[in-house]
Amino acid sequence: MKKNQTILTLTLWGALALWAWFIPSKQISEAERRPLTQKPAFSEKFQTEFERYSLDQFPLRDSFRTLKSLFHTGVLGQKDNNGIYLTAGTAVKQEYPLNRDSVNHAIGRFQRIYEKYLAESQCFYAIIPDKGYYLGKESGHLTMDYDALYAQVAAGLPWAREIDLRPALTGQDYYRTDTHWRQENLLPAATVLCEGLGVTQPRVEDFEKTPLERPFYGVYYGQAALPMEPDRLYLMENDTLSQCAVFDYETGKTGSVYDMTKLDSRDFYDVYLSGARALLTIENPNAGTDRELIMFRDSFGSSVAPLLLTDYAKVTLVDIRYVQPELLGQLLDFHGQDVLFLYSTLVLNNSTALK
Repeated sequence: MKKNQTILTLTLWGALALWAWFIPSKQISEAERRPLTQKPAFSEKFQTEFERYSLDQFPLRDSFRTLKSLFHTGVLGQKDNNGIYLTAGTAVKQEYPLNRDSVNHAIGRFQRIYEKYLAESQCFYAIIPDKGYYLGKESGHLTMDYDALYAQVAAGLPWAREIDLRPALTGQDYYRTDTHWRQENLLPAATVLCEGLGVTQPRVEDFEKTPLERPFYGVYYGQAALPMEPDRLYLMENDTLSQCAVFDYETGKTGSVYDMTKLDSRDFYDVYLSGARALLTIENPNAGTDRELIMFRDSFGSSVAPLLLTDYAKVTLVDIRYVQPELLGQLLDFHGQDVLFLYSTLVLNNSTALK
């Protein structure tokens, strides 16, 4: 009996090893959004490189990852997998505890920008709560002390007026498989932002909601490795947005508010203003005023900025994760524009990337 089990195990192991070696290698993992190790050449490092290759190219790897996650959550009773948990069909990152040092680091970055460039500007800030703010406690998971975070930021930015987005959002306003908020659900939040900034509010009847055909598997889909239905992305479109010109300081090229070339990328949330960009300007030829806005932002700002354009002739988006603030004076003309610091709790609680 034991001999037969040994033979079966060796046969199975050999079959899987041959399958891993001879089937075409996958270039990337769509679920994990990363490149996979490719077949190594014979060399002194072959054994080490083949181990990494066999792990990445293991047959039915994604299926085994899902089985492992189901075992840990369903059988062992773990509340999360890789720090991601499911509640009501939505994947949420467990963001805990509050990192006060990180929040202070972010406040310090914003303070330096204010002192160097913004003495003539009217400044505002808005914090975007992550999904855990709405879904964490009711599902029995650990959550950071959000009230303490909001109080800490308020105390650290006395020169900026707060715009509170919390009442304008719910847990359903975020993608089920991703960290980001859904643009088609953001008109209430955009209305609150426009009210705070003192500009015309967006109206539902002014936009056409256009679905994108390809299903959207967000970043949490791969990290959780749990069975989930994909999301659907929508674009909020109108004639004003179609006539706006977006200048990318990195490429020196002018494009559109929605970058349809990103539909073939790993993360096609990047369709909103081309994704991660250090510095962009949006020129609106149909603006109701000649006012300008500078938005210091993270990736959440890409999908909400198009909804704030009614009155602004020019909106500049700055992501200080990718550009040194000390260089901004060489690139931008600061002359008393409205200024909005718009950051998610995820970035504030993990702010080391802010330059």
